[in-house]
Amino acid sequence: MKLRLLLAILPLCIGINNLAAQVYSYAPEHSIKNSANIRAAIKQLGNTGRVLYLAAHPDDENQRVMAWLSKSNNYTVAYLSLTRGDGGQNLLGTEKGEALGLLRTQELLEARKIDGAYQFFTRATDFGYSKNPEETYQHWNKDSVLSDVVFVIRKFQPQVIITRFPTTGQGGHGHHTASALLAQEAFKLSADPKAYPDQLRFVDTWQTERLCWNSFNRGRSEEEVAKDVEVNVQQYIGNIGKSIGEFAMAARSKHLC
Repeated sequence: MKLRLLLAILPLCIGINNLAAQVYSYAPEHSIKNSANIRAAIKQLGNTGRVLYLAAHPDDENQRVMAWLSKSNNYTVAYLSLTRGDGGQNLLGTEKGEALGLLRTQELLEARKIDGAYQFFTRATDFGYSKNPEETYQHWNKDSVLSDVVFVIRKFQPQVIITRFPTTGQGGHGHHTASALLAQEAFKLSADPKAYPDQLRFVDTWQTERLCWNSFNRGRSEEEVAKDVEVNVQQYIGNIGKSIGEFAMAARSKHLC
């Protein structure tokens, strides 16, 4: 299994009172006291690499990539899901809307227990399918969601941001395209002290070094695909006794709804 990345090296107001309800982080794997995790935590002490994976919904994230970054490379990793999935379908019960969002939030947190990443959200509401970003922004307050993304970048301070979807619309869902566009804007704004200055009471400006797309082949020409950088993420972690694929499948299985 290979991770495909299209590298795009770019040139160099959240309601603060509501921040605790909107931006939430969780990494319980680091607190489990067994020898393998203690060893991993010690190895991570000497590794300052931080990667933020960004997409629109719960279950959009690539757990294989996140587990590879966290378990194999000992980077500090986080997933930023713009929504909590409250506009989706429920295969298990009758919960819809906010109740479904609560269920899917808990599913994400359970997945993070396995792949060892942090979890962040924004205040964007999942309202179902949209055809394009323009339609999405009719339901989202774009500036509010963008400010949330900027805040997470400033708070988490990643060297690299990876988006699950491209800015071209090839990801289909309007939320997907909007997530990539917002990441692109926030990549620049998070380093600008004039952007959302009220945040600077709580966080510093931050310049992420690189913005990448976790690419796919669907709808792309051979010439486009040939420009991708391929990384082998199918590895076995000997001291833990599991492969990256096993971590990924176990984390993915937590998305039950």
